Amino acid sequence: MNLASLAGVAEAVEGMRKATDRVYGHRVMRRRSNEVTAEAALRGARGSAALAGADWALEEVRRRTDFSGDLQARTVGAALRLNAEAGQLLSVWRQSPLRVLARLHLVASGNATEKTTVGRPRLAGEEVDEPFVRAPLPSADEVAGRLDGLTRLIISGSSAPALVIAAVVHGELLALRPFGSHNGLVARAAERIVLIGSGLDPKAICPAEVGHAEQGQTAYAAAFEGYLSGTPKGMSDWFAHCGRAVELGARESMAVCEALQRGAA
Repeated sequence: MNLASLAGVAEAVEGMRKATDRVYGHRVMRRRSNEVTAEAALRGARGSAALAGADWALEEVRRRTDFSGDLQARTVGAALRLNAEAGQLLSVWRQSPLRVLARLHLVASGNATEKTTVGRPRLAGEEVDEPFVRAPLPSADEVAGRLDGLTRLIISGSSAPALVIAAVVHGELLALRPFGSHNGLVARAAERIVLIGSGLDPKAICPAEVGHAEQGQTAYAAAFEGYLSGTPKGMSDWFAHCGRAVELGARESMAVCEALQRGAA
């Protein structure tokens, strides 16, 4: 299947590019892009955590310094650590995506190295704690085979738009759930890495996680079901959902730029 030629993909790519171009062209980006990047990382982490069941207000995420408490606090902390780590893994991602995925899982798990399941794909018979993904769980052998295929796609490159590659990486990791926990957080962090590394969002200011969360858990799950179906319409719906997520992330950062501009005036 030629993913880039699916109906609706061109429109999703065009809408996403226009949104990212607008925010990159904002005058605030000339001198204060680091501030926008930092704010985008915070808001992206909040959005990813919300999809994992920890829907905290942005100001609560900003205020808190201790994320070692209950499950929701640990989820938010994991999302924050992942977004801080993602931008540092770009060069490794192009050479060894599996190393990066292992690192992301380790970071999400809080460097819990005493747990032998952390930082590696699950083995046969090992359980997965991912309550927000209801799809049947692939076998460990299928996970290994499909991760190998995903690795080849990333290393060899593709003529498909960055949106398509990012959405496939995101969808595959959600479908496979290769780790014992935190698969949704890792999948969204990997999507972020693809979007940054592709040059579409080199300064990481268009957080797709914000857009995924803004569209809602129900819409996210429905679009993912389309990906799982493997049908042209289902795949198109997933790509459109991911494209819209980047658009909404760009819109969020545009609002941040406007606020910074007003504050500087």
